[in-house]
Amino acid sequence: MLKLIIFDCDGVLFESREANRHYYNHLLAHFGCPPMSEEEVDYVHIHNVFESVVHIFRNHPQVDMKEVDRYRAQLSYDPFLQYMIMEPDLMDFLQIIKPRYHTAISTNRTTTMDLILDIFRLRPWFDMVVTALTAGRPKPAPDGLHMILDRFGVRVDEAIYIGDSTVDRDHCQSVGMELIAFKNPDLEASYHVDRFMDILSLPPLQADPDSAAAGS
Repeated sequence: MLKLIIFDCDGVLFESREANRHYYNHLLAHFGCPPMSEEEVDYVHIHNVFESVVHIFRNHPQVDMKEVDRYRAQLSYDPFLQYMIMEPDLMDFLQIIKPRYHTAISTNRTTTMDLILDIFRLRPWFDMVVTALTAGRPKPAPDGLHMILDRFGVRVDEAIYIGDSTVDRDHCQSVGMELIAFKNPDLEASYHVDRFMDILSLPPLQADPDSAAAGS
């Protein structure tokens, strides 16, 4: 029986592609580099900040990466929050599932995650949050999922992950966890949805009589 629901952040809790675009383009512009290509936007949307920074500056050898890291470390994320759009039915979904299931986040965000949780008042809704900084290794490595499963004493088959990218797919496959693909019909996954409330009708949640009643 399902006991734990784990969420990705970018592309799931939030439509954050434009926030990522503005953030990384700001870094590039600060060091006199042109903005990202769409391929690079795709890349930074699903990878952690350390991998993303290396990727977008890979063709700019004139830039001192230590200076990039120094500037990034002191750069406030506040100006980019305006580009993050919370999924419209997220809060309705959390209100239904929270009394019945443990909830957690496994994300490749780093220092910005705490700010996002506080600004959007999401912290009370999640029992545990694992980031690329707190996990031993970032996604798709299994470390974050192992930490979450261990925290709640839950087996892999008693948990499910909601993600939107190949990194999330590989993250789940690394431990054998079922994946709900969010707004990505082409992603290999056990289930596919376009909105959170659709998750209530999926078999893992319907197996819980209380959850089935709540979703009816």
